[in-house]
Amino acid sequence: MAQKMVPHLSVSPATEAIEFYKKAFGFEEIMRMPMGGKIGHAELRLGDGVLFLADEYPQAGSKSPRTLGGTTVTIHIESPDVDKAYDRAIKAGATALMPPADMFWGDRYGTLKDPFGHQWSIATHKEDVPPAEMQRRMEEAMKNWKKKE
Repeated sequence: MAQKMVPHLSVSPATEAIEFYKKAFGFEEIMRMPMGGKIGHAELRLGDGVLFLADEYPQAGSKSPRTLGGTTVTIHIESPDVDKAYDRAIKAGATALMPPADMFWGDRYGTLKDPFGHQWSIATHKEDVPPAEMQRRMEEAMKNWKKKE
């Protein structure tokens, strides 16, 4: 069996998060296992990717971004139409962080935060950019970003 990576999110409340992820991003629910009035484990699918999630259990070291006061992770979705996917998530209740824009690395890319504290990025790949050109574009982008500060 080949190795694979599956993100596993702690959320609160998981039941609401499952419904939000289905509505906002188009996830399909594979299964959920209730455990003592909470969701002990759930699995969602988006394309070929799988996402695990469960209610937070702070006593077992599993804390949600709400409890922690933020997140250190961004979950990334590759979409054929970033603008449409981003708008769908916003309409479902996500908060815009950075609306989709064409980026120096060749993607049209945007970021948002879900109502449970997790940060998401959505992108549509537009062009393959050679490393030297990407470096040049990044340096130019950094100059422009510094001007805006």
